[in-house]
Amino acid sequence: MGYKVVVDFDLCESNAICMGVAPEVFEVRDDDFLYVLQEHPSEELRPKVEEAVQRCPKQAISIEDE
Repeated sequence: MGYKVVVDFDLCESNAICMGVAPEVFEVRDDDFLYVLQEHPSEELRPKVEEAVQRCPKQAISIEDE
């Protein structure tokens, strides 16, 4: 079963906590915007993505199971 990373960009402050936890999936670039590098990351990365979801101070990240 796969999953999708969803970011509510209206809530996101691009503070890069998620990038620190899962740099394979999230990146804050020089323009201070968050980019999702992999919308459908592997199950191997799921623990990191779940940690990023939990640590997001604005609760802007979620996981949708597909």
